[in-house]
Amino acid sequence: MAVDELQAIIQRCQILEEADFKGEDFNLFQVVGQKCLEDGYAAQLLEVIQNEKNKVIIKNMGWNLISPLVRCIFMYKQEDDKREHCLRILDQLAQLCNPKELFLGLLEQIEQTSGEQVCQTVMLLLQPLQTVLLKLQNKKAYSVGLSLAMIMNQLTPLPVPYTKQQIQEDKLGLCQCCNAVVDFAKPFVNEVVKNMEKSSEYNDMELKEELIKFCMKSLKYPLLTAQLEQLEGIEEHPFRHFATEIIDILWTIGELIPLVFLHHKGKSPHWENQEFADIERKNSADSLACLSYLVFVQHFGVECFPVVFSPSYLLLCNMTHIEVLLKRTEESVLSKGLDLFESCLLRMDDNSLLHHYLEFRDFINVPQDLVKIMTLCPMEHMRKKSLNILQVFIDKFDTEGKYTLFRCLLKTSNHAGVEGYVIKNIKDQIHLALTKEYDNIWFTGHHLISLLDLVLSLPEGAETDLLQNSDRIMASLNLLRYLLIKDCESDSQTGVRTTLGKIEENFLKPLRVGLNMSKAHYEAEIKNKKENRKEAHSSNTVCSVTVSGEKMPAMTTGMQLQVLHSALFTFDLIESVLARVEELIEVKTKAVMDENS
Repeated sequence: MAVDELQAIIQRCQILEEADFKGEDFNLFQVVGQKCLEDGYAAQLLEVIQNEKNKVIIKNMGWNLISPLVRCIFMYKQEDDKREHCLRILDQLAQLCNPKELFLGLLEQIEQTSGEQVCQTVMLLLQPLQTVLLKLQNKKAYSVGLSLAMIMNQLTPLPVPYTKQQIQEDKLGLCQCCNAVVDFAKPFVNEVVKNMEKSSEYNDMELKEELIKFCMKSLKYPLLTAQLEQLEGIEEHPFRHFATEIIDILWTIGELIPLVFLHHKGKSPHWENQEFADIERKNSADSLACLSYLVFVQHFGVECFPVVFSPSYLLLCNMTHIEVLLKRTEESVLSKGLDLFESCLLRMDDNSLLHHYLEFRDFINVPQDLVKIMTLCPMEHMRKKSLNILQVFIDKFDTEGKYTLFRCLLKTSNHAGVEGYVIKNIKDQIHLALTKEYDNIWFTGHHLISLLDLVLSLPEGAETDLLQNSDRIMASLNLLRYLLIKDCESDSQTGVRTTLGKIEENFLKPLRVGLNMSKAHYEAEIKNKKENRKEAHSSNTVCSVTVSGEKMPAMTTGMQLQVLHSALFTFDLIESVLARVEELIEVKTKAVMDENS
């Protein structure tokens, strides 16, 4: 019987000195102790452990029972007395065992767990692990850091609950586990605070650095991908609570403001391997971006900040973080980037952002990232929000800033819809320049003429794909029509009259040639399709057609004809505006000739 075997081993070891314990004794104790647990004799094993005479034996050998003990705890049901006995054994081992040996045993158990049992195992072992760490004298900071890193590494592969239902269910226990880990870290935070009040010895700094690393990891996972908005029906949102606790730790140890504004990352490890260094840099960037989101959008810890920073400075500080977030494709992360950008912009007055800010790389990169979201993101609400934010960003700049930004977007967007949108903005700025009393040199005169060189052009001349570029072409024609009408009213403030010859040569003539070629091509296609349909005696014949250089999906001849007619309609729209522009130029040219004669 296992209990008898255990008593025999205990009696033999009781007469030995601690130094005389052999490897064989350790092995026998582990095997028999495990057998007692598996055979249901946890109560008897507990009595042995609690016996004062066995204190030295348990101190040296007890840590070997951790693995079978954890297995048995999960095996028994919650209300089972045997499970309660196992939990009391675990508590006793934490009190009696050699701290160093038990520490390694507990960490090994956490490391070996996987899948659905990760959170359960971590939550089970947090209390004994904390007890052991508080007892350690040597290498405490290293051991605390190793524990927190091990726990976070085990949690990181788990999916983060995102919807309200997932958060409420907390199927794997991640929400509960994250907040338990914060409670686990609190005594060490308090220790750092006490040591900071006394002195700044190196060991104290080590523990502080380990806590910063933990907070940085927590910001990247789970907070970066977590849903952090208030959810109706959830009284205490677990991830909002977790975020509050992480911010509180950083504030308590004096690192919140340095991380937000000085981008201080603590002691970054030196990696000889460049790949590891790049990973470390990226992880840090993700964490700092999430921290800024928590502070400036969700307002966690914002009461700690002095109200002395200008809106433009806050935007400058956050542009790097916004860029990091906007380069991600996950909705949960991308939405945080858009919210952070919007929050920073809405603090500012229109026309207050100086053009000098465009000398910073991030102020050029971020609008380009917005364009990518507007044109490539599969989520419609994200595309719409990006467009709205781009407009707000444009509105915040002074006149020279708007002018510079427009030039940049026209050169880099490579998307006709975006270019058309920018050209519409240019038209609005010209209108303001012509209707306001003060001089606006950036959207009149030679600056405007320089901008029109970019606007009134066809990428490939007469060979340009007019259908693909229709948004840009229509916006350009409407702008030119507006300028020609306004030019008469404004004494040629726009300067467009002086460059009409160049506009005709570089834009209008190639456009007219391109229109004629495109219409002829599509009319021929329509004629061919109709003839083919007659020959096939059915409009349901499935075949393919190439439009704008791309092969279209298989569709019936009738469907293809609809597409081709739609293209012709677009060409007719372009042609109607082009005809109006040509008519205005003719009138203007005639008026000039009459003046000269």
